[in-house]
Amino acid sequence: MSSRQGTSDDLRAVAEALRSRDGFLIVTHENPDGDALGSLLAMKLGLERLGKDSVPFLPGESGIPGDLALLDLEGLPRELPADAEERVLLALDCANAARMGAAADLLARVPLSINVDHHHDNTRFGTINLVLAHASSTGEIVAGILRELGVELTREIAEPIYVALMTDTGRFGYTNTTPEAHDLAAELLRAGVDPRRVFQEVYERVALAHLKLVGRAEERAQVYEGGGLIISYLVRTDFEDFGVGEEYGEGIIDRLRAVDGTEMAAMIREPPEPLGSPRRVSLRASHDEIDVSAIARKRGGGGHRQAAGFSSEESIDEIVQFLRSEFVKATSAPAGA
Repeated sequence: MSSRQGTSDDLRAVAEALRSRDGFLIVTHENPDGDALGSLLAMKLGLERLGKDSVPFLPGESGIPGDLALLDLEGLPRELPADAEERVLLALDCANAARMGAAADLLARVPLSINVDHHHDNTRFGTINLVLAHASSTGEIVAGILRELGVELTREIAEPIYVALMTDTGRFGYTNTTPEAHDLAAELLRAGVDPRRVFQEVYERVALAHLKLVGRAEERAQVYEGGGLIISYLVRTDFEDFGVGEEYGEGIIDRLRAVDGTEMAAMIREPPEPLGSPRRVSLRASHDEIDVSAIARKRGGGGHRQAAGFSSEESIDEIVQFLRSEFVKATSAPAGA
């Protein structure tokens, strides 16, 4: 109860800061997913309804995943505004400051920084931190903030929150699918969200190039440690062959995890640009006994117990050996260790 009470105080502190300020820079993490982008758009729209001046910023080089095209994010700024240091920095779905790219350098200079997230390993880098590890998604927390501010969840605002909720709960199938998540989903549907349309746009509109990229990754998939660990990879030339950006590699990890007998899955990607970028590694666990966020933190990354990631300058072979070693440690450790 005490931790929940504390988070209620944090929620009120965030709401009061948003009420009392006028200029905001809304940031999410590089290589954004549905929760990151849905939260960013919903917060931007909510602040606009309050008459606030808000500018979004997306760090990194990767594009918007094609399956999130239904979100109205055309022209999303990839450069910081000239007056960035004068704005309140509002970070959404960022477990640590480094994930904000160039915006991280602003933390010591902005008048106020607000950190809103649901990752249990969040580093609490903000002046005000609202980190609710029990929340299904950052989108769920954003919905709570907007309620506290008295912002009506119109269909326009509800839809990106629904995208955040649906994608981060794995279509309401992951262990973070709580009663509160379903309550919020019902509220969003009552606000006018069409669940069938959103599902079709996110999961049933696949570009042929994406399908071919998935096929290449599936061909390379290898199982280790008796079938409990599955790993695949994509190199830069794979993206070039099909004329797509790194964002088309998103989601492949979940296909690997679905292989029968898999306890942990890993997907290694070489970003096609900029040249020389470190390899990105996505991790998924099939059950809560394996904490992939702990593995990711050993390489400077993080995430959730069952979904995490990190970047590495190591070769693919070196990453594979690291993951095999960590998997053996994770599965041989006594329960609760």
